Amino acid sequence: MTSIGGVEMVDWNLAVATATRFVRPGPEVSRDEAREIVAELRRHAKSSEEHVRRFTRMVHPESAAEGEPGAEQPRTQHDTPVLVVDRPGWIRANVAGFRAVLKPLLHKMEERRSSMPGGAVLGAVGGKVTGVELGMLLSFLASRVLGQYETFAPASRDLPAGAQGGRLLLVAPNIVHVERELEVDPHDFRMWVCLHEETHRTQFTAVPWLRDHIEGEIQSFLGETEIDPGTLLERLREAVQSLTGGRPEGEEGDDGSRSFVDLVQTPAQREILARLTAVMSLLEGHADYVMDGVGPDVVPSVAEIREKFQKRRASGAGRLDQALRKLLGLDAKLRQYRDGERFVRAVVDEVGMDGFNRGWTSPNTLPTKQEIAKPADWVARVHR
Repeated sequence: MTSIGGVEMVDWNLAVATATRFVRPGPEVSRDEAREIVAELRRHAKSSEEHVRRFTRMVHPESAAEGEPGAEQPRTQHDTPVLVVDRPGWIRANVAGFRAVLKPLLHKMEERRSSMPGGAVLGAVGGKVTGVELGMLLSFLASRVLGQYETFAPASRDLPAGAQGGRLLLVAPNIVHVERELEVDPHDFRMWVCLHEETHRTQFTAVPWLRDHIEGEIQSFLGETEIDPGTLLERLREAVQSLTGGRPEGEEGDDGSRSFVDLVQTPAQREILARLTAVMSLLEGHADYVMDGVGPDVVPSVAEIREKFQKRRASGAGRLDQALRKLLGLDAKLRQYRDGERFVRAVVDEVGMDGFNRGWTSPNTLPTKQEIAKPADWVARVHR
């Protein structure tokens, strides 16, 4: 990445160090118990592959060419790795992803800073400040994510030769923390989480154009962004103040907190954001629908888990947690789960799973934001 005087807009190493330092420790487990948890998560990730493939009727194109989806020896799940990580491992993985995705925006900001008087000095200070702020945000999020299909994983030794990118992360301490908090069967809960994340892996590997499509939309959105470094720092600082309780009285609070979505400034950005919101609602809702659809066959206590998890997802962990959720736009993500699942359920009820899978044909067959709210409109457009 281009930098001014050898200093980047974000000190990524400092971000990792800060997040790792401030992230909360995970639940207490013995060394033997930790080994067993990791091994079980890996087993569940592997076994959930066949469950998800059979239920969704989605397969990697090369798998389909080799035989029927239910074949005894299908191609391995798309040659993408499964990594069981701790909280610092999740932090390192996501910093690498952020660095790759945000590169065009930060490059633009660096060019703008280079033309400012004293830009090099500001860069030396600003890069470290931004690194600390980003690290504080990641330390917050690292204790809350259960799993993640890392769509934009940079090339690394974790990826097999010829892989298209992407890897499945399962955050073991967070899974253990939630299963204990909910007081549910740990083996069932671990399988349930794996079913959700495996669905995301299937989505991106069975639909080869999907990754490039989403990346293109993100880069188009960032390309339209005109924001100065000071404004970006302000957004990060607001987030940290929400996290630490440091927001001065009289400033915008829980009901008025600004979000990173406020970076939307142009009609073109609003259109792109609407498309991204629709596709993310589809992906998250589909994963929720699949995990509950497969659940009764492989997760005996799925009904109990879903009920308790939904209550936890809706309530949050307290005032500060909800303030930061709002600032980061995570409230919108919760709506994506709900609205997307409702869309998938309505479409499958109407035209069956194969009819729903027509949505994966091309970007033109993806539902719009309006169609997510009105599934019948999507059915009429795609199936007429």
